[in-house]
Amino acid sequence: MGISFTSDQIMAMAPDASAANAGKKLALAKSWLESGQSSSALWGRCQGSALYAVRVDLSDLTIECSCPSRKHPCKHGLGLLMLAYTTPGAVPVSDPPAWVADWLKKRQTSHKAKETQKAVGVSAKTAVSQTKRAEKRLALVTQGIDQLDTWLCDLVRNGLANVATQSFKFWEQQATRMVDAQAPALASRLRRIATIPNATPDWPERLLEQLGLLALLIHAFRRLDQLESTLQDDIRQLIGWTIDQEEVLARGEQLTDDWLIVGQLLEENERIRTQSTWLLGRATGRAALHIQFAPNHANFPEIITFGSSQRAELTYWPSAAPQRALFAKRLSAIAPIEEPLTAQTSANTFLEMVAHRLARQPWQERFLCALHAVTPTIQANRWYIRDQHGEALPLVAGDHWRLLALSGGRSLDFAGEWDGRALMPLGVLVDQRYYDVKRSI
Repeated sequence: MGISFTSDQIMAMAPDASAANAGKKLALAKSWLESGQSSSALWGRCQGSALYAVRVDLSDLTIECSCPSRKHPCKHGLGLLMLAYTTPGAVPVSDPPAWVADWLKKRQTSHKAKETQKAVGVSAKTAVSQTKRAEKRLALVTQGIDQLDTWLCDLVRNGLANVATQSFKFWEQQATRMVDAQAPALASRLRRIATIPNATPDWPERLLEQLGLLALLIHAFRRLDQLESTLQDDIRQLIGWTIDQEEVLARGEQLTDDWLIVGQLLEENERIRTQSTWLLGRATGRAALHIQFAPNHANFPEIITFGSSQRAELTYWPSAAPQRALFAKRLSAIAPIEEPLTAQTSANTFLEMVAHRLARQPWQERFLCALHAVTPTIQANRWYIRDQHGEALPLVAGDHWRLLALSGGRSLDFAGEWDGRALMPLGVLVDQRYYDVKRSI
């Protein structure tokens, strides 16, 4: 049978370099007892300071180990995966033993319970309380947005030249007011806008663009009842209302496909880490953005392996231009990306898709760009991706020689994230192997 993903993908799961190195050292048959594998699981007992039981659910790469390590995956789980990859004969195919079969059954039962769990109603007293809280928040948000509109008009009336001399405190005061008004997403938007002045030569143009989108959002909120329901969902989320996963599963668009994990970005700040994973539907060509959060030094709720593919049912957040999604059901084992991407054939086709999405939802800022048979080039110290028709899209500033080295001057399948001005390279397919171009070769 054998593990169908690569050693690089296994090591990418490691929480740190120490765990990765320790896992490699355990990828030896002599370290394992009672090891085995089936189409749904991988298991074994590792002899260390004690005998540790390790089991892996191959549907989502969930790893459970009886060791006391706080790292996840631990070195034993990584070692078992590496052993199955490097020495498949040391992990024979068999039926899962009881301690593995029972674990898989409990996981399946838990998944089914979560899928079928629905809100069965709340008491009248609770409903009244929720209504009052919602009305109070709406009043606070409306008052805050009215104040923000006045502030924004004054800012533009006084001219952008005055903004160049303002400190970060100028923006932070307004962001704090939005937090007090229970509109946290507006506060985050203001903090992002605060980084634009004086950052680049064209900062006035970028600032005016973002202020225009903010003004558009304010006016859309005031006319919320006149808009279609999915756009109302977008605007509420852009203000700061959240939708929990149960509501997403109940209301969102569901789509089953073979999903390719074509890109993964990690953002860290002082308190929290954010993992953004781009998925591409093999049959539908649809893009999906999976986002998950974790406190620093903690694990993300789900393991999503870059460069892999899996048949799954995704559910999109309700939106006029659905993009963010979550896994509703995983329907197959994980396999590597080996076949050509389902991608656009030209840069113009991609830009037309972006224009269509912005016409539906003008505040969308990130887009998955998947292009077939393109070539990385450099001209006047600027890097580009050029398609077969000679059309080109610029790459973000930086050194992209490793991307050129992977291509060898030939065309390749490319995935990147477009922010409206340039592409951040995410991955490329070369000789039936998918590479993370953010990593060193």
